[in-house]
This record gives sequence, structure tokens and C-alpha cells, in this order.
Amino acid sequence: MNAPTAAAHLMPEIQLRDVPQALIDALQARFGAQCSLAQAVREQHGRDEGSLQAPPPSAVVFAESTQDVADAVKLASQYEVPVIPYGAGSSLEGHLLAVQGGISIDVSRMNQVLSINAEDLTVTVQPGITRKALNDAIKDTGLFFPIDPGADASIGGMSATRASGTNAVRYGTMRENVLALEVVTASGEVIHTGTRAKKSSAGYDLTRLLVGSEGTLGIMTQITVRLYPLPEAVSAAICSFPSIEAAVRTTIQTIQLGVPIARVELIDHHTVRMVNAHSKLNLREEPMLLMEFHGSPASVKEQAEMVQDIASEFGGQAFEWASTPEERTRLWTARHNAYFAAVQSRPGCRAISTDTCVPISRLADCLLESVDEVEASGIPYFLVGHVGDGNFHFGYLIDPNSAEERTKAEAMNHTLVARALSMGGTCTGEHGVGIHKMGFLLDETGTGAVDMMRAIKRALDPKNILNPGKIFAM
Repeated sequence: MNAPTAAAHLMPEIQLRDVPQALIDALQARFGAQCSLAQAVREQHGRDEGSLQAPPPSAVVFAESTQDVADAVKLASQYEVPVIPYGAGSSLEGHLLAVQGGISIDVSRMNQVLSINAEDLTVTVQPGITRKALNDAIKDTGLFFPIDPGADASIGGMSATRASGTNAVRYGTMRENVLALEVVTASGEVIHTGTRAKKSSAGYDLTRLLVGSEGTLGIMTQITVRLYPLPEAVSAAICSFPSIEAAVRTTIQTIQLGVPIARVELIDHHTVRMVNAHSKLNLREEPMLLMEFHGSPASVKEQAEMVQDIASEFGGQAFEWASTPEERTRLWTARHNAYFAAVQSRPGCRAISTDTCVPISRLADCLLESVDEVEASGIPYFLVGHVGDGNFHFGYLIDPNSAEERTKAEAMNHTLVARALSMGGTCTGEHGVGIHKMGFLLDETGTGAVDMMRAIKRALDPKNILNPGKIFAM
């Protein structure tokens, strides 16, 4: 493995580039009040929800249009200064850190729905709109956007990190659901990729290249995504198990039998306890699956009964239904608040989050070995998983002032990634590489693939100004 666990690895490499006063003056002249030099604003835009830190950007530009983004990038290119796109700030792997200095381009004010094409099941939006705001805007159409990473992330950020989340087992990830993009390139040129058509064989698939590029190849200013009909019936259920293995085996058999379950989430007994305390619930403090079924009333009933039968074979009990929107919201809000519940369980802590994904046939092996390891470490943790597609997250709850705890947590993450790769998995199922997982990329893809990525980066961003220092060292 190429990711060392020595203390030097625990902070990003800082190589600040000069930000000339002439650029700051030009930004202020062009953007006026839309350009902020305030320390608090810069610090807000220089951190995400992860545990890594770096100096803040030198300025923040609040873009309100594609032209604003293009003009800001043109000025940055003129002075060869880095630009870092910013949406909701909910990323976890250091994507927003200005490790080479530069300016942050905040697109949160670009939050409009530009066109709804209900007949084609598509919508075109600006990058700053969040997933909740998007679904609220289209609720009268009978359609919805299903990708749900938990946090109320922006569609631009979700596209840039190739996010997925709780619904991916049925609806896929952002990779499958982004159809077309408007993008500002490193020179400030505005280009368009893809169309609203369901398929195309026209040239290189630039849309797929840009989705998941984490702001290193261009800044998205318009995004066209797929929509889906709201299911006629939705039912959620929870089921407790005597062990994590029993819960995972239930999931594997459900998927292998072809049950079209919409969501299946694992939370371990530690996390249930934390969620109970945080959300004032009385869930059984045992490993638990939270499930959701979409379809007609008859198909939902059939799916749920089949899964209940499977669960009973593995010792599942206390199968509870939540059919009303209020009951479902209560359960899923508790799941989505698991991170905050965990952090509150150890005041002052920070969470080192993992993001491995393995073929579902190896999920039980990977999870159980990893649980044994963290239990032996003595570090508090929580465990949640989108287990329907083999993706799971440990959160190691460390004292940020303890170098020993941080080193131990990073070492466990290192071992976990090695375990996942040996089983045919990946170091990141949905969070992206950012800074934190750069050391693992070479192990996963090999030298040739990383060299090809660098060649693409150099070709599209010869001055290396688009979110430099992320994914691989450049």
C-alpha cells in the first residue's frame, strides 16, 4: 500500500502559490460585494466536514451566473492562481481545502431549476441547488430525484464527487443519473457535454469524465439529471438482528434473489444507541436494517413479505412497519443524523470517516474483520452502511488533540482499505478521493491508470489551477 500511516500523512501537504494583489483588485473591481476578503468567510470556505485542515483561500467569489464563474476563472488563469469550487461544504475528504492557496468560487447562489421536462423525466438545474430543494421544486410533477447521500448536498457537489447514498441499490449513483453538463474550463471557456437523450454514441463521453472529477477538470454551471416517477406506494421497515453477520447475510440473499428493494441500510448496535440518545427514540440496541420498498401496493407488500421471511431465517426479529410519511421520515431522519448523533456522543471529538465498497459477496467478510479490528483498538466508533451495494462507513471518533488516536485511526483506515482492495473493492464508494485517499488511488488503479489521469489533467488544465492538490499530486 502506498498510503503511509506516519504522522506526516495525517495533514495535507501545503504548497501555497502566490496570489497577487493585482488579482484581488481585479476580482473586487469585477464582482464588488460578491467578492469577500473577510476572514470568517474565507475560513468557512476553507474547510469541509472532514478532519483535515489547511489555510483558507485568499478570497471568496459568490458567483450568481455562468458568466460570473467564467470571468472569475479567466482572471485566475491570467495570474495562474488556483480556484476551488464550493457548493454546500458537506464533503468529507478535504475537497475544499486550499492546499495551494487561491480563491474559492461559491456557487450556492446559483440555485435555480432552469427547466423541467416531465415528459422526458429530466430536469436541468444550476449547481448550487440542494437535493432537498430540487425535490421540493418538482413535487407537483409527480416525479422525484432519488440520489440521497444523507447530507443536504448540492447537485453540483454530488456530481463532482460522483455521490450516491441510501437509494443507490435501486436507482444507481450520480454516474448513471447525470445526462448533460454545462462546464467552465480552466481557460474560462463555457462548454456543453451530453444531451437530454437517453443514449448517445457521439465521441468521447465527457460527461462521465467530468462526473467524479472533483472540480479538477472544470466547474459545473448547469446539470441535467434523470427524474423518476414517485412510487404509488412506499413502505419502510426496521428489523433487529442478533449479529452484524446475520443482518448482512439477510441483505446478500435479498439482493441475490432479485428483490427490487429501494433502500437497505445497516446500523450497528453502537450507532443505534447513539441515535436513540440523539433523536429520543427507543429502537432495540442491536444491529439493525432499515429498509424501504417502492412500487404498487401489491408489489410493495410482496417485497416486504419476502424480505421478512429472509430475515427470519437469519434470526431477524422486531420487524416494524412505517407506512405513513411521518413514520418514514422519523426513521430516515434518525439514520441521516447518525453522524451527528455519534459526534455528540463524545463531545469535542472529530470523526475519521471510511468509505470502502466491496462486491456484495465479500461484504460480510470485510465488515466482520473490520469490526474485530476496531473493537480491539479501544477507539469509539459508529458503523453505518449502504449494504445493498456493498458500501459501508466506519466513523472513528477521535480526540483531535491526540496524535496517538489519530494515528491509530488512520492506521485502521489503511488496513481497511487494503482489505477491501484485496477483496476486489475500492477505497471510496461515494465520498471521492479528495486529499485523504490520494495515497490509496495508486494501489487501486495502478501506475498506468494514474499516469493517464495526470495526462488528462495536464491537457485540460495546463496551468494546474482547477482545485490542485486533489485526487493525485500535481
